[in-house]
Amino acid sequence: MENNSEILFVLQGLNDTLTNRQIYFALALVSYLFTLFLNLTLIITICVDKTLHEPIYIFLCSLCFNGIWGASSFYPKLLHDLLVEAPVITYVACLSQMFFMYSYVLCEFTSLTVMAYDCYLAICRPLQYRVLMTLQKVVKLLLLTWCFSLLEIAVGFTLTSKLPLCGRHIPKIFCTNWEVVKLSCSDTTLNDIYGYILMLSFLVETGFIVVSYAYLIRASVRSHASRKKFVQTCLPHLITLLIFAYSILFDNMYSRYGGGIQGALKNALAAEFLVVPPLINPIIYGMNLQQIRTRILHRFPIRVKWHSLTNIINNKN
Repeated sequence: MENNSEILFVLQGLNDTLTNRQIYFALALVSYLFTLFLNLTLIITICVDKTLHEPIYIFLCSLCFNGIWGASSFYPKLLHDLLVEAPVITYVACLSQMFFMYSYVLCEFTSLTVMAYDCYLAICRPLQYRVLMTLQKVVKLLLLTWCFSLLEIAVGFTLTSKLPLCGRHIPKIFCTNWEVVKLSCSDTTLNDIYGYILMLSFLVETGFIVVSYAYLIRASVRSHASRKKFVQTCLPHLITLLIFAYSILFDNMYSRYGGGIQGALKNALAAEFLVVPPLINPIIYGMNLQQIRTRILHRFPIRVKWHSLTNIINNKN
């Protein structure tokens, strides 16, 4: 057994993509830049425009920042590894990647739960919304989201960092907690228990959101305005949550119990929670909202002129 700080992990997830790495590099780079562009556009638009300083938009801003946080924990290392023959990562860098990656995951779940609560108040209790969702409460919810998530990952991070390791091969394109735990030379019961506690926490938060949406659906069928608001904001939120939860659950179960999925497909599915949500969140939560879409179009006059020209042509036809 060697000192953990001296371990150099070998990432074996790219072994099946040796012949197409230039293509994967281009796709990953475009995806990362597009993710940064969409999220930064939404964040800057909300921060600059004072009319968007409302709870729902503040939560969106936090969600987009978390998307950048998660994407940046994955893409830079992947882009580097696609340019080298043998991808490796140091022990400290591996733990750092896991810290940022899992803090993103935990914060994403908590943020989606908070946004479901905000959506519930806006649709089911519209007359009391301003009283219940004050600026002070928004700040408290944001602090709860980030502090609770960082606390959760800090406990798991501490448990993993204390394990002595006897191996250095990780069969993935990025570091994961379970793959590092499997390399341990000592008993990992505490890590297993804490992993199940986190899974239970995910299920509880998901259950809370599903119950909230049951009330939202019941309230939406009674009013056309509520129904329209639900379709525009809440339904995409629920769909994205289910996709995110499924990808996390799949990666966790596959890592623990194995399967017959090929390497390339396995890597794509495992990285889904790091690629898809940060890319589509600013679209379905931001660009789909009329107020944000209008503000963004006003900041891009060329797009506005083209939009006006299109309307003129359509009217003539």
